[in-house]
Amino acid sequence: MKCGVLLAAAALSAAAQAPGPRTLRLDYVHTGTAAEEHFAQDGVVLEGAWPGPLDRWVDESNLGKYYFQVLDRGTNRVIYSRGFASIYGEWETTDEAKTQHRAFQESVRFPAPAGPVQVVIKKRGPRNEFREVWSTVVDPADPAVDRAAPPKVNVWAVMQNGAPRDKVDLLLMGDGYTAAEMEKWHGDARRMAETLFAASPFKEHRQDFNVWAVDTPAEESGVARPSDGVFRRSPLRAAYDVFGSERYVLTFDNKRLREAASAAPYEFIEIVVNDRKYGGGGIFNLFATVSADNAFTPYVFVHEFGHHFAGLADEYYTSDVAYGSATERPEPWEPNATADPRAGKWKDLLTAGIDLPSIWPKKAYEQMEQAIQERRRTIRAQHRPEAEMEALFREESGLATKLLGSGPNAGKVGAFEGAMYEGRGYFRAQQDCMMFGRDAGFCAVCRRAIERVIRMYAK
Repeated sequence: MKCGVLLAAAALSAAAQAPGPRTLRLDYVHTGTAAEEHFAQDGVVLEGAWPGPLDRWVDESNLGKYYFQVLDRGTNRVIYSRGFASIYGEWETTDEAKTQHRAFQESVRFPAPAGPVQVVIKKRGPRNEFREVWSTVVDPADPAVDRAAPPKVNVWAVMQNGAPRDKVDLLLMGDGYTAAEMEKWHGDARRMAETLFAASPFKEHRQDFNVWAVDTPAEESGVARPSDGVFRRSPLRAAYDVFGSERYVLTFDNKRLREAASAAPYEFIEIVVNDRKYGGGGIFNLFATVSADNAFTPYVFVHEFGHHFAGLADEYYTSDVAYGSATERPEPWEPNATADPRAGKWKDLLTAGIDLPSIWPKKAYEQMEQAIQERRRTIRAQHRPEAEMEALFREESGLATKLLGSGPNAGKVGAFEGAMYEGRGYFRAQQDCMMFGRDAGFCAVCRRAIERVIRMYAK
């Protein structure tokens, strides 16, 4: 471990001395309801060397519910842009947002400019057009910019294949690991990295990634699970039961997260919580989470990272979720779901001659899932051992494999109805996929979307 820490320290020192900009972080508060939203600056922080490429600063992927641009104040030229999603963007679709105001911490990061810039945040409209929702001026010379050194935390290289600016930089952050559990955390971090690079297309692009880790020791082991009566003030404040979903794990404390992360180079973050209970979460260009010790941790890790990394949509629709059912079917921005039964979004990948929309054992699958989900709710309501839930998921996976791995369209690319938590009106590309069930890899459409993002960051 000392060798890994020394290598990481040398790499970070070299990155800090290399020519190129530093990183500027704009913190802000995002508040409102389902009907209105507002923004307010909450500070500007000067971080370390910019970890990304020194070109490809303008995002042309057209991904994200939101999109931010950094414009030179003198020329109005776009210097930098990125699409993203947010916790607020999910919360506003819940029933609570119809009657309550809430506020969420958010940040955008970009190469530190030479002079004042205009930061513009846009939101996707009903016809997928972006509309400005906030604009603010950021001056890197302002005395109020926080130029303090990053926190003194231990940063180490799990896997290093080159300079940060030439690679995709993934940062693993543990939450709920005590000082006495640091050895476990280091082992878990290495296991997570190996899990990711066992899955295609990450496996084929292993050399395009660096994986870093940061140690954030906790006073108590584990994280908060409110529905189980477990409460913790873990370093990153990750917790289960987000938006009333017992398996959904996020942190709302963006500043704690960003401060700890600022000691390392990163574009993407995975928070690993020291718990066995099944759970996780993933938000595009924000972070992903996973529990460390569940039997299905490998699946959850890769699935949630798919959300965070490539903006992939959930393709399943039979599990309980916190979001309200949609009354309309606008075309999703996510690359792996469509409202078009002709699948124009991935027409170049369609299997020749496949029926559109495509036939699959939908009714049999829904009947199977209805019975499974009823048993799942009972296990959680009675707070039964996690081993029982794991056994149920194994049973579910076996049944799903038999259903989805057979039939005339198994393995083919088409338009299969059922995606984005809706059984009608949205379509996915294949019968089964990492974003649909627990027993398949990424489909052809998801693999292509992931590789496009890799090319945005890796040299």
